[in-house]
Amino acid sequence: MGQRMKVLLITPPMTQLNSPYAATPMLTAFLRSRGIDAVQEDLSLELALRLFSKKGIRAMAGAIRRSRKPSVRFFQLRVSESEEAVDLTIRFLQGRDPSLAHRFARRGSLPEGPRFEVLRHSDLDRQMEPQDRAKYYASLFIDDLADVIHDAVDPRFELSRYGGKLAASAPSFDPIRESLEHSSTLIDRMIDRMTRELCRKHRPALVALTAPFPGNVYGAFRIARAIKKGFPRTRIVLGGGYVNTELRDLSDPVVFDYVDYITLDDGESALLSVIDSIKRKGGRGILRQTFVREQGHVVFKSGRRTPAILHRQLPVPSFEGLDLSKYISVCEMPNPMHRLWSDGCWNKLMLAHGCYWRKCGFCDTCLDYIGRYDPAPASVLVDRIEAMIRETGRRGFHFVDEAASPALLRSLARELLRRKTAIAWWCNIRFEKAFTPELASLLARAGCVAVTGGLEAAVDRLLKLVNKGITVAQAAHAARAFSEAGILVHAYLMYGLPTQTAQETVDALEIVRRLFDAGYIQSAEWLRFALTVHSPLARDPERYGIRLLPVSRATFARNEIPWEENKGIDHSRFAFGLRKAVYNFMHGAGLERDARSWFDFDVPRPSKKIWRI
Repeated sequence: MGQRMKVLLITPPMTQLNSPYAATPMLTAFLRSRGIDAVQEDLSLELALRLFSKKGIRAMAGAIRRSRKPSVRFFQLRVSESEEAVDLTIRFLQGRDPSLAHRFARRGSLPEGPRFEVLRHSDLDRQMEPQDRAKYYASLFIDDLADVIHDAVDPRFELSRYGGKLAASAPSFDPIRESLEHSSTLIDRMIDRMTRELCRKHRPALVALTAPFPGNVYGAFRIARAIKKGFPRTRIVLGGGYVNTELRDLSDPVVFDYVDYITLDDGESALLSVIDSIKRKGGRGILRQTFVREQGHVVFKSGRRTPAILHRQLPVPSFEGLDLSKYISVCEMPNPMHRLWSDGCWNKLMLAHGCYWRKCGFCDTCLDYIGRYDPAPASVLVDRIEAMIRETGRRGFHFVDEAASPALLRSLARELLRRKTAIAWWCNIRFEKAFTPELASLLARAGCVAVTGGLEAAVDRLLKLVNKGITVAQAAHAARAFSEAGILVHAYLMYGLPTQTAQETVDALEIVRRLFDAGYIQSAEWLRFALTVHSPLARDPERYGIRLLPVSRATFARNEIPWEENKGIDHSRFAFGLRKAVYNFMHGAGLERDARSWFDFDVPRPSKKIWRI
C-alpha cells in the first residue's frame, strides 16, 4: 500500500443540514498536520440535496407506497407544483438568491401541505419580517416533503436523522443487520450510489465514518456495506459520540462484517494507530483504544498508554472539501432562540475538552469526553477563530463545549475585544452564580448572542440530589443577567428523575412559566430522564433511591438502563402537558394559565413556597 495513503472522512446521513458537523473538519486538519492525505465529505447534506430536488421529487413520487396520510395525499395532488418549487426553495434556503424572499413571503407561492396548518392557529408568521417569513414558509414546505418520505417512502427517514430507532440503545446488532441486508428503499439506493461515487472519486485506502448520534448509525453502516461490496480492499473505521457512549461493551463479531476497526474516545490518537497499522505489512502496528475482530472474536486493543493530545496543540479545523454555500438554513419555528440550531451556517469550535464541573449525577462523567477537562488559552482560541474566518468567510461561531466555564468565557471575550475580532457566537453554559450582569454584558460586547444551559428538574431538592451545583434562584439570576444584556437564553429541562413527585413536576412547570413570563428565558425543551450506564446514578443507585432492573446481556449497544423506585409515579403521563406548555410559552401564549390546566388528569396546585421572581 506504500507509505502514502489517502483517508476519506465521511459524515453519514442524517445530521444537521445547516452546518458541517464538527468531527470531520477537526480530524481532517489533524491528519493533514501529521502529513496524511485526508479528505472529507458530508453525505448527510448530499443526500438531502438529492432528495429535495426536481429529480428527487420525481423519484419520491415513483417510490410512494399506498398511504392514507394527509401529507401523502396532498403531495400526490401537487407533484408537479412541488417539482417546480423545490429547486428554487433550496436555492433560497442556501442563501444563494435572497431576492426570492419577496416571492416566498406571500402565502400561496409554495404548495401548502399539512405543515402549514400551524398557521391557522397563530399569527406569528404575520409578525415576522418578510425575509424571515419567507424562510419559515420555505422550511414548512421542506418539512412537508420530509413527511412524505417518512410516511410513504422510508419510515426510518427524518430531516435530521435516519434509522435512529434502530440504533437507540440497541442491545443487539440484529435489527440493523436485518435492515441493511433486506431493505432497498429509495434512500438506501441513494446512499449506496453516493458511496460508490465517492470511492471512485477519491480511491481511499481508509474510510473513517463518524457516528455522533443514533440517527446516523444506520447510515454509517449502510455506507460501510456499500464499500465492502464494491471496494473490498478499502479499510473502514467507525468512531464518534455514539460509539464512545454505547459500544464500549461491544462483543458481536458480526459488526465487523461491515467495518474493520471501531475506535473509542478522542479520534486523533486511535485513528493514527489505525493508519500506522494499515501501513505496516500484515497490520502489525500497535492499535490504541480500538476494537477489532481476531479469529472470530471481538478484541479490544488498549495499546500503549500515551499522554492525551492537549487541546491547545490541535490544529485549526479545516473545511476544505466542504462547499459551505450548499448548506441549508431552515426556520422550523419562529422562536428566535430555538431556530439557531437549524438556521445559519455556524463555524463549530470547541473551547475546551471535557466539562469543568463534571459532577452531575445523570451525566457520563466517567468517560474521557466529560471527565478530562483541558481548556485552550484565549489567545490560541482567537487565533483559531481568525483562521476559520479567513478560510470560511463566515463570522458566526457555535462553541460546542459540554459547558463553557465563566472564567474561560471571560478571558475569551477580553481577547476578542482586545483584538477587535468581530464575531457572533453562542455556546452551552451552566446557570451558575458566576454569570453576573457584569460578565454577561462583557460577553455581549464580545459578540455572544445566545446561551443554552441545563435547568434540568427546576426544583432545588432534585438539583441537589443530582449534584447539579446550582439552585433555581441562581439559575434565574444568571438567565436574567444574560437576557438583560440582550443574550437569548434556552433552558434544557428534565422530568422523571428518581424520586421526583407529581408536586415537583408541577412546581417545575410553574417556575418555567415564571421565567418565560419575566423574559429571563426565551426558549426551552423538556426531555425525559434516562439513566445511562456511565453516570454516577448508575454506579450508586441506592444513594438516589432507585433499583436497577435486570436486563439481558448486550452484545452491541449499551447505554440506557431500566430502573424502578419504591413509590414511583407514571412520569410519561406528564410528557404531553409539559411539552405543550413550553411550546406555547415559546410563542408568548398561555403565560397567564394555571400550571394544572396543561394536564388532562388531576395534579396538585403549585406550591406556595417555590421560588418567586
